[in-house]
Amino acid sequence: MKVVHIKNAAQREACLARLCAEAYGQDAGIAPLVTFAGVTGVLFPQEAARLLALADDQGKPLALALLALDESGEGMTVMQLADLDTETVKAPSMRLVGELAMRAPLRVDATDEAQEARFREAGIERWFSGKAGVRIGLSKRHPATGLDDLPRTLTVDEQGVVQSFKRDRAQFDDYKQRFVNGLENFPATLSARH
Repeated sequence: MKVVHIKNAAQREACLARLCAEAYGQDAGIAPLVTFAGVTGVLFPQEAARLLALADDQGKPLALALLALDESGEGMTVMQLADLDTETVKAPSMRLVGELAMRAPLRVDATDEAQEARFREAGIERWFSGKAGVRIGLSKRHPATGLDDLPRTLTVDEQGVVQSFKRDRAQFDDYKQRFVNGLENFPATLSARH
């Protein structure tokens, strides 16, 4: 298995569409499209987000992760995570987190004890209590020593995206079509060379 940084624009859009659909689920309304539009329209062009996959030896994607940089540009936060194939590999998204935790200054946010336990198993060992009961985990490579020196993660202004959709129907239709095209063209295999 290998970690693949998806740089090819067409593959990246397809994988982001699939990740948003998987992460939000069937009854999510417009939320997957809003995240897709914000990431493709703002974070990717600013090189503030990365899309990574855990792929098997043939390049078949098993899990996807969207990482956003923090304001310092030193740390990365897992924004979204999804298992694509749990039949051949147990918890592939946690294996992906484990690989990333060994290599990168990674931050994860856990909303409950079970999620924190899964991240701990994946190698996230330093934990802090954040706002509203959220637990914040940092990999060994993350430079922060606590919440006080933890930079803010760059995020999508979801309300801003929704407002722009309301003002510009053509933009909404364009992102909607790109999202659907991405889902339809999800790659069966990923290449590290793309």
